[in-house]
Amino acid sequence: MENPGLAQLRIEQPPATLREIVQEKMREAIIAGVFSPGERLVERPLCDQLGVSRTVIRETIRYLEAEGLVEILPNRGPIVASLSWEDARQIYEIRRMLETSVAMACARSGAPSLHRDLRAALAALKRAFAQTGADVEPGALYKASTGFYQVMFEAAGHHIAWEVVNRLNGRISRLRAMTLSASDRAQPGLFHMQAICDAIIAGDPEAARSAVEAHLADASAVAERLLAGTEKE
Repeated sequence: MENPGLAQLRIEQPPATLREIVQEKMREAIIAGVFSPGERLVERPLCDQLGVSRTVIRETIRYLEAEGLVEILPNRGPIVASLSWEDARQIYEIRRMLETSVAMACARSGAPSLHRDLRAALAALKRAFAQTGADVEPGALYKASTGFYQVMFEAAGHHIAWEVVNRLNGRISRLRAMTLSASDRAQPGLFHMQAICDAIIAGDPEAARSAVEAHLADASAVAERLLAGTEKE
């Protein structure tokens, strides 16, 4: 007979492995610009800085290569991948198609649990913005932004679409770090996220679609200015 007291021993969220911790730290460092585009990722210094083995570093580099954050060049080894405006343009177009569909589905849902979770995710995003004033820490924004969208995709039941987004998440996060808190946006990033949340909670699919499109149009305009200028240098 099963012992009911064992239920309290269940591990709901397994602790992160060393490899996962290193992946997260390296990903955040690339997103934050600690490692510059084109910079070589040399195993020995990384081992010393992170206090891990070469095997862990090699596994991490392979993982980040799959995310599009690292490139492996012949006779040179791994470097931080550059992000071109053409790459970014395609990412924004994919996001527009997926996120408008998801936002409209969420607005039609009207589920109280979705509204509760979305408000909580937006509150976490606001805290991330407020952490250091104007100097917003990119890692906190990355996590909070990802959490906001995860609530939407899961509530809409768009699991395959979320898998697609996760494959692009490294590059999406680099773009978010560049644009979400940029001072030259038509509207602050948080303004757009609030508009998306409000439209979904109001049950207005067209307003939700328009809010997503306005958000991405604003962000992509900033990214184009920044990336096009880099490509000309």
